[in-house]
Amino acid sequence: MPAAGMNTHISSEGHQEPHDVSEQPDFSNPPNPDGDAQSVTSEEERPPLPPRPNTLSLLNDETGSRATLQAEATTAISRAEIGTQSPAKGGSAYSTLASRGSSNGPKAKASLSQLASPRDSEAGDSASIRSSIPNADTGDVEALFLDFAAIAPEGQEQHATGLLEFPEFAADNIDDDGILSEFEAVGELNEEGDNEELLLERWKAKRKHYVILSAAGKPIWTRHGDSGLISGYVGVIQTIISFYEDADDHLRSFTAGDTRFVVLTRGSLHLVAISRMMESETQLRLQLEALYMQILSTLTLPSLTHLFSVRPSTDLSRPLQGSESLLSSLADSFTRGSPSTLLSALECLKIRKQHRQSISNALLKTKASSLLYGLVVAGGRLVSVIRPKKHSLHPGDLQLLFNMVFEADGVKAGGGENWIPVCLPGFNSSGYLYMYVSFLDIRDDIENSAEITKDESVAIVLISPDKEAFYDMQGMRDALVEQMEKNGSLKEIKIAIDNGRPATTDIVPGTVLHHFLYKSRANVQFTMSSYAPEFSSLTRRRRLMSMYNNLHASIHSKNTHVKVHHCVSRSASSFGWVTPIFELYCIAEPNTNRNALAQSASKIAQWVQREEERLFIIGGAVF
Repeated sequence: MPAAGMNTHISSEGHQEPHDVSEQPDFSNPPNPDGDAQSVTSEEERPPLPPRPNTLSLLNDETGSRATLQAEATTAISRAEIGTQSPAKGGSAYSTLASRGSSNGPKAKASLSQLASPRDSEAGDSASIRSSIPNADTGDVEALFLDFAAIAPEGQEQHATGLLEFPEFAADNIDDDGILSEFEAVGELNEEGDNEELLLERWKAKRKHYVILSAAGKPIWTRHGDSGLISGYVGVIQTIISFYEDADDHLRSFTAGDTRFVVLTRGSLHLVAISRMMESETQLRLQLEALYMQILSTLTLPSLTHLFSVRPSTDLSRPLQGSESLLSSLADSFTRGSPSTLLSALECLKIRKQHRQSISNALLKTKASSLLYGLVVAGGRLVSVIRPKKHSLHPGDLQLLFNMVFEADGVKAGGGENWIPVCLPGFNSSGYLYMYVSFLDIRDDIENSAEITKDESVAIVLISPDKEAFYDMQGMRDALVEQMEKNGSLKEIKIAIDNGRPATTDIVPGTVLHHFLYKSRANVQFTMSSYAPEFSSLTRRRRLMSMYNNLHASIHSKNTHVKVHHCVSRSASSFGWVTPIFELYCIAEPNTNRNALAQSASKIAQWVQREEERLFIIGGAVF
């Protein structure tokens, strides 16, 4: 908690940040690459004393040294769209460096039209990773950083070993044991109560906390410690929130030193995130929204509203009893670093188009009459889904399902079959659906199913509105497994799992990139390169996600006009590129040549375009 006299920055509804609409592009009106260009006034038509040219006029300056703009859609980026960041002196904070030295430059315009996919052709799908990359058009990439290209100093190797060797943010200055301790229990008070001071020290040592309390100040759930141990801190939080509510305002966030506090109010609940990690207010708010949806998945919105309307001081911890592990596993995934939550998107298993269609056809062929949704999921990555024509699955609902199936101990530990009532708030927050879960044994080389890791686990998830449909779902599961064994789908899923995610060098040989995240905004799905071998440890993966968090926050900032960002630090170079079609975030060595960085990013975007029907589920199967 902030000490007396400590400088704080407070954000409330009375001084609310504008809503970030970058996640809702207008796909009905794709950008026109030609419509924004204007002809240059000839020398004879200029007035005798023209005004000093501003940034916009420089965009229209066509000289012999600049490559001519193409008339067709291109993966090139104009110089005016670039934002560069470098660390401020003496700290890890970043200061934005505009490419033209003006913060009032033109807003960035997306340089890609809607990417077309050869959906009717299997040729693109059958191409190999390496053979699908054409020769890059270096002219466009060189024009990207024409005026301020940064070349690595002489004698410094391009692939140095210093990538993320140093923690860029204070919270990342931690080893694997320190990260593991973040998830360890604080402990319980003994009968004498003489270990309270020790437990509080452990609690305060955690880098991240989540606390849920009622509007009456009743503690409901906390990730670390228990309500008795931290009741004093909960009281302080409630007092601060009430102070703003008494002034007809809602507290949104405040900072104290290197700690950020974010408050999300939903009805009679206050959800609070306290973080010393590299996460923005928006990112923490998304995490709190996910925790709120997890509560709704257990209680439903009408039940929650009724409980507090009858008795505002209701102890909600009792109705939530048994679901604490779901909240904790979800919270821990945020602490470890969740690309899915950061991008608000789902990851699919990379598999050939024809094999995915075979699985979808098997689901449709064996569909039970009471089925609402049918899914095949491998290690938290969606393989196939069937749904009614008029209904789609909300990404937030799928995140809750995957957390319940793969992260929480209860479902998988039970093995065999599970029949679970669940509310999917994105679908209908007022009622329950019923979920049948069955894990498949596709690993002949592992005798004990308990040794199968999360990434190797394959589950069939069948959802029905009928609570009596267990045997119907069980029969569908048996028929589906039989069908998938006949057509070889189970074997193909195993091969896809064993292949894993591709390395950046598998996609672009010799690339300077070491990792990337790519989000298809239209499909609300993402893909990424393999963590191995550089980011296999918890420490390096946490540092990687902190870099992505910083890059994502910078490019989606309310004050950011540019949609391309280049962040430079002492241990990494990161590159972000956002268009109405996709978002791409990349990590490379420090002092990487920016032309090479942009060129590699362009090749990654081209590769995803070619492989999109392997990487993403486009449309899905409907009935």
